[in-house]
Amino acid sequence: MSYQKLKRVALVGRPNVGKSTLFNRLTRSRKAVVKDEPGVTRDIQIEPTEWWGKSFEVVDTGGISEGKDGFTPLIRETVVDFLNSVDLVIFVVDGRAGIVPEDRVAYRTIKATGLPFVTVVNKCDRTLEPDEYLADFYEFGEDLIPAAFERDYNVDVVVEWLLAHLGDKEHTVRDGFRLAIVGKPNAGKSSLANRLLGEKRMLVSELAGTTVDAVEAEFEFNGKEYILADTAGLRRAGKQKDGVEVLSGFKTRDAVHKSDLILLVIDGTQGPSHQDSRIIEMCLEEHKAIIVVANKTDLGREQHENFRDWFRERVEREFHYFSDIPLAFVSAKNGTGLEELFRKIEDLREKLAIRISTSKLNKFFTEVIKQAPSPVYRTENVKFYYLTQTNQSPPSFIAFANHPDGVTPAYRRFLIRKIQEQWDLKGVPMRIFVMKKGGE
Repeated sequence: MSYQKLKRVALVGRPNVGKSTLFNRLTRSRKAVVKDEPGVTRDIQIEPTEWWGKSFEVVDTGGISEGKDGFTPLIRETVVDFLNSVDLVIFVVDGRAGIVPEDRVAYRTIKATGLPFVTVVNKCDRTLEPDEYLADFYEFGEDLIPAAFERDYNVDVVVEWLLAHLGDKEHTVRDGFRLAIVGKPNAGKSSLANRLLGEKRMLVSELAGTTVDAVEAEFEFNGKEYILADTAGLRRAGKQKDGVEVLSGFKTRDAVHKSDLILLVIDGTQGPSHQDSRIIEMCLEEHKAIIVVANKTDLGREQHENFRDWFRERVEREFHYFSDIPLAFVSAKNGTGLEELFRKIEDLREKLAIRISTSKLNKFFTEVIKQAPSPVYRTENVKFYYLTQTNQSPPSFIAFANHPDGVTPAYRRFLIRKIQEQWDLKGVPMRIFVMKKGGE
């Protein structure tokens, strides 16, 4: 099985040249944080967009620099590996500042990839003619575009260059149910991956990856096919010691974004931590289903009396906002617990694919609304008309009402809880969007 993967365009340059502003312009969003100080972009942002009938992904990267907060010469090869997972590069520089040493660092990094790129000279304000801003930058080649992202000047020219160089052929990659293994360093993620892919001899073929893209591989368990992404350990941002760890964070977030189900591996001898909670929050922000995998259960039983009860109590306390999170106990070292884990994986896989007819939803919806008074918006009761399921996975729903703004988060949670109870969907993250009925 295969599907067409969108081509990727990376925005590269030193800090504070306007990459995030261009990202927001190209994606017509405000997802990238824009602030007038260097080093604001700590995480990678990947967002699909469409211009003039052609779709592609835009990648906003952290600023390349030589300071202690940026990318050191030691890890520049890692940056190159990351860029090798994209198709085009937009090299962004600051026209008001002229060339600085960090621009040359970024240029050499881009040049080493051999990828097609264009140099976009940003911040060309009205004090000079646009061409005058370009003079300093011809050492980076003759393909230069003057621009001012803040006032949308020449963003369309940048798009024209992109579309001309993207070509028509998209990448074909293998399709399948995607699992991402995430967690803190040393929780046993790679041991679990090796158990699934190596000693069990389930590996069919490896998919191309890079140092920064999560390494993906196909495997089979009990006759079912999967694609597994093994990721680097996620540390708290304050403990990410250098650019290699920052890029590992990029890699993990990208793997989560592309996956159908997340396996959060936790060291069973230590139990869940606040950092594990942050990882779950990140996965829920991406609207991903999660299974907590307690690894090293052989050691956990030796260290803790009533080990499973002890671990469950820790999970309930640390992840109190996700009371139904599925939990599996394994030992990657000796292979115990894998049957239990994959029963839970298949159970969630089935739930993620559930389709509920609009007629069943609305019969249920009518009964539920009788159980709890509708919210009040200003002086008027919110009136619901009907509920329907979208095509998204995990399951999402749209409710049509007279006053969408009056539907509180608490009432949405109430509706979601009732849907989960009615169709046995506990542990599945859901969303309810509320829209105004047409014609009102």
